[in-house]
Amino acid sequence: MKPTLALFTFLLLAPLAAPLAAEPPRSITPPELWKDYDPNVGEFKEEIVLSETRDGIFNRESYISAYVLGEEVRVYCKYSVKAGALRAPGLLNVHGWMGAPNVTKAFVEAGWAIMAHDYCGETGDRKHYTKYPPRLRHGNMERQIGPPIRSETADNQPITDPRQTSDYLWYAIQRRVLSYLEQQKEVDASRLAATGYSYGGTLMWALGTDPRVKAVVAYFGIGWTEYYRNKQVWMYNVPYVEPARTSGEEVYLSSVAPEAYVPYITAATLWLNGSNDHHGGHERGLESFKRFQPGVPWAFAIQARGHHNTEKIDQACAMWLDKHVLGKDVFWTAQPQATIRLDAEGIPELAVRPSAAERVKRIEIYYALKEPCSFNRSWRDAACVRSDGEWTGKMPVMNVDDYVFGYANVTYDTTLVLSTPFCAAIPAKLGVAKATDRRSSVIYTGTDGMGVWTDVAEVEGPQGIKSFRCTNNRAGTGTEQLFDPKWKAPAAARLGFKFYCTQPQTLILTANNYDHGEIEITASDAWQEMIVPANKLINRFSNQPMKDWATVGKIHFASKDGSDITKVIFAEFKWVE
Repeated sequence: MKPTLALFTFLLLAPLAAPLAAEPPRSITPPELWKDYDPNVGEFKEEIVLSETRDGIFNRESYISAYVLGEEVRVYCKYSVKAGALRAPGLLNVHGWMGAPNVTKAFVEAGWAIMAHDYCGETGDRKHYTKYPPRLRHGNMERQIGPPIRSETADNQPITDPRQTSDYLWYAIQRRVLSYLEQQKEVDASRLAATGYSYGGTLMWALGTDPRVKAVVAYFGIGWTEYYRNKQVWMYNVPYVEPARTSGEEVYLSSVAPEAYVPYITAATLWLNGSNDHHGGHERGLESFKRFQPGVPWAFAIQARGHHNTEKIDQACAMWLDKHVLGKDVFWTAQPQATIRLDAEGIPELAVRPSAAERVKRIEIYYALKEPCSFNRSWRDAACVRSDGEWTGKMPVMNVDDYVFGYANVTYDTTLVLSTPFCAAIPAKLGVAKATDRRSSVIYTGTDGMGVWTDVAEVEGPQGIKSFRCTNNRAGTGTEQLFDPKWKAPAAARLGFKFYCTQPQTLILTANNYDHGEIEITASDAWQEMIVPANKLINRFSNQPMKDWATVGKIHFASKDGSDITKVIFAEFKWVE
């Protein structure tokens, strides 16, 4: 380790020990915010709580000190590396909200030295966690202990200084842990990278401004949550209105929000997201890439209908780090481009133009109608047709005056997946548009719509009826297809479906996360049918019956304790009027 003189530490941090200024500038840039912070200052005061070598991997758990705003924070860290490694690339792995430090085993086995740290703080019965001093208790994510601070203080007053926020603490701590990582004897300090999951992904955008970091990979988190998500300021609201910002929001958005850091990022940045993830949103997130400095590499991939999962695009992470940290000759190409236009008959279509077209293995086009909230959209698959270097997919709409959204994923022969930018258009504004789609009372027929149900496999039930079976008894299955105006329930309609099951099961049917009721699946050797009225479901907050299926955008079936949903075959979901 390389401790710094305690006297120097005191002199540097003493000015911050005083109370924060009452009214500092309301709009300061991230570089101005961090100009006096040096993550290398101060002794680490390393306390090792575990050290072992197992199966050729050296593992250590320890506490170190980070110095923030004149206070000492004891940060809990985990470190793993191949025993005897020399000049290993270093990877900082940052966990998500209310998470715990986790070392990615696959990267250790690939030769990386991995450091993970806790920034969640005290919660539950964890034996080890980062210990915040009383003055910085808002570093704890647990609301009863913190609570975390963003644009408002704990007593609901607008912040006046970005250093009042919990994000400031978390930004500072991760840079301190990066200093700890780069000083490990096995680590090549010239080859450092970081990955962050969920809120850890949110923290990556600030870390990407640290010149020591060659590359970052952000999963899900990208910012655009404070004000934008919290006040539902969706890009495609009709009409689009931006409510007045509080003074605290102005402070937060200018110097703390992840999107504020993008113009100052120097690390090669990859974003992996799900189209329906609850963070800042698909389209808001992509606005960040318009802010990068010229010459800084960036890329993104969006898993269709993904929430907090990226299993279909995750391979890009290792490829990105290999290319930008290890200097390997990894195939990568520019982001594919896409445009919404009208075809000769006035039907909207998405035209996709990938680079390196000769290496394209597959292109998948997705589109959605009307819904302005990104994580509530029901994405449809569009049939894809190639003509030379362009791929197109028809996107029939129900109303030419409503938005249609589209994007595509391009899979290359190396399994790399890249996404086009998010596209949105009102067809009537593109020319003489034609609405060719119609409402449907049939939600699932076995020939379409299966892709929007989670954790299912297509099966053929008795009498050759196309159907599906849930494959995950713990997670159950559900769909957000009902957010699509094509499949939204008519007023006073009831939900009907067929089921086949030879053993009785009890399922929990949930609508929109908060209305739920028990569904009895009786046993039979033949298909059975069930019709569920809206008042069958009870609101978990008001304890009142649900009034109408027309208000529902998503439904979910799960097993009650002792039952097994995987033994049930479902078919022919529809609205019964």
